[in-house]
Amino acid sequence: MKNNVTKQKVVDAASSLFFQKGFHGTSVRDIADRAAVNVSLISYYFKGKQGLLEYAVTNYYEAYLAAMEESLEKTEGNPPMYRLNELIFSIIHYKQMHHQLTCFIQRELSLDSVFVREMTVTYLAKENYYLKELFQETIGSNVEQDEKRYLFMQLKGMLITPYILHTDWKDQVLGTFAHEQFVKKYTKSIQKWIQFNANELQSLKE
Repeated sequence: MKNNVTKQKVVDAASSLFFQKGFHGTSVRDIADRAAVNVSLISYYFKGKQGLLEYAVTNYYEAYLAAMEESLEKTEGNPPMYRLNELIFSIIHYKQMHHQLTCFIQRELSLDSVFVREMTVTYLAKENYYLKELFQETIGSNVEQDEKRYLFMQLKGMLITPYILHTDWKDQVLGTFAHEQFVKKYTKSIQKWIQFNANELQSLKE
């Protein structure tokens, strides 16, 4: 248990520093100092900075997909709209509760970092599958494929925008309560967008 606590301290310190200074701008010494551990511990646990990044990103996505799967299991049997709304809440909540690492990963992906993309490709494919299947159920089967594709692209954009443009939000989201309020309000705005589009597409069919 003590080992797990120490490892998490190192991961938290690294996440904060990667967010602030970038991967290449952060040294192992920086991480050790922030975590208040010996440099040798980082080598022992992670085999260096790159191993630490792999561990942090892998754990991040494993827990992220687990949160998505839990939401899907809990809402099984409910209407697609309700299930999608709950799934989006779980996604934004997870990302917001891991804000700095989320922002770092999204920044690296937007820069097309080969190293990060290689680590995340399988996880992103699974995320895409869960979202797309439920979104298509919600929108309906009579919508043109191009339109579905464009709407889904917009939805995915809304799920990552706060973490790519995080400087636009930094003065508004300070402290746990503010993070929780952001999750509620931002999720609600996405849910309204989905409802509006679903209603518009339904009215076009009638």
